[in-house]
Amino acid sequence: MTRSVSIFGSTGSIGRSAIEVIQHANELAEGTFRIAALAAGRDIEGLAEQARLVKPDVAVIADETLKSDLSDLLAGTGIEIAAGDAALNEVAARPCDRFLAAIVGEAGLGSTLSAIRAGNDIAIANKESIVCGGPLMLAEAQRSGARILPVDSEHSAIFQCIGDGKQLERLTITASGGPFREWSLEQMATATPAQAAAHPVWSMGIKNSIDSATLMNKALEFIEAAVLFDIPASEIEVLVHPQSIIHGMAHFADGSVIAQLGSPDMKTPISFALGWPERVTTAVDRLDLAALGRLEFAAVDESRFRSITLARRAMQEGPGARVILNCANEAAVSAFVAGKCGFLDIPQSVEAALECFSSGNFASSKCETLEEIAELSRYGRFLVSDWLSSAHSRAGG
Repeated sequence: MTRSVSIFGSTGSIGRSAIEVIQHANELAEGTFRIAALAAGRDIEGLAEQARLVKPDVAVIADETLKSDLSDLLAGTGIEIAAGDAALNEVAARPCDRFLAAIVGEAGLGSTLSAIRAGNDIAIANKESIVCGGPLMLAEAQRSGARILPVDSEHSAIFQCIGDGKQLERLTITASGGPFREWSLEQMATATPAQAAAHPVWSMGIKNSIDSATLMNKALEFIEAAVLFDIPASEIEVLVHPQSIIHGMAHFADGSVIAQLGSPDMKTPISFALGWPERVTTAVDRLDLAALGRLEFAAVDESRFRSITLARRAMQEGPGARVILNCANEAAVSAFVAGKCGFLDIPQSVEAALECFSSGNFASSKCETLEEIAELSRYGRFLVSDWLSSAHSRAGG
């Protein structure tokens, strides 16, 4: 039976990889997948090219001002055109077998919630949605019967290793260490956005690449693991593993450790989430362990990479702190990419935002509605902007 898939964030790295997975599967067995919907933010050329290639029922552009341009690009195809946030939410709620949530950042939360409320099974590639709205998403999934399947390689690995979860002691997620794994703080202080985005192993968009350089990507995944697998944060370990071959491990009471290995290619976890409970054949390079020769592991140096420490703090302080952590980081990364702050200002401004939040009136926020999450998001971004302006003034700028 053909499985229908909606891909939100189709022009990003995850979306593009998903389309490659689907095309390969359909070449091997025609009709394995059908694409119901594609959605993107502003890249109308990329979206139109994809739509002409895979022929979805509907193509959605988030920027409403670009609707007529998209219509022109897809004229004569018979593909429905929609635009704007309301359209994203409406199309997300249309029935599909798997909804791939791959819009980067907090911006993907609204459409993902719409898909969940409609009872669509979610392949979640947007860790920020889980960090900001995890309890709300899980509650809505319980009501609608939607299943949430992880796409991040670490959480896909754990999902495959954990089994029934009985007598589970702890989890391990791995981090490549990013491009600055061996850099000193003095070297990182002068890092450029291009250097931070040059990931040594994974091919990702700029935001996720910079998050990997600060290890905030792993900090958000640490929170995601605690939420998705309902396990105390104290029972989750992060290890630096430069080869990125082991993606996650489950440790059990009898001393057994079950690990998932695979080439560092996002097509593997994407295919697993789209095909589950079956496996989908991919063109991913197969592992040659003899050629690899060795696998290395090390503890995270939290004196140089503060993100894991901040994630632990956010988990202790509750849902509101997690929203602040995520949205403050999004604001700081944007400022860094725009040349408005240094690389080390990213974790410093996030930590300052958490400090301010913890002593303020919002500290008791439970994040039970989208409106409450949005309010905290604006507050977190304001705190970072304010801190960066103050830091600029202190530096005599």
